[in-house]
Amino acid sequence: MRQILTHSAQLGQILATRRRASKLSQRALAVKLAISQNRLSEIETDPGTLTVERLLELSNILGLELVIQNRPSTHRSSKTEW
Repeated sequence: MRQILTHSAQLGQILATRRRASKLSQRALAVKLAISQNRLSEIETDPGTLTVERLLELSNILGLELVIQNRPSTHRSSKTEW
């Protein structure tokens, strides 16, 4: 799976989908993260509060890889047409 993120809500959906695909309940994943099931639910609903460290930990447990790369350029012609 390759997903380009444009807003944080997408991240929550990806994490929840991957968790379910891994056949992990929120409770089971929360135990692996040493957090409450409630906190995991909040993360999946509003991932904007995640720290990078927690995001990396979640990614590793769920078998996901985070990649940061340059965006492909969308050069337009230098000639402006009116």
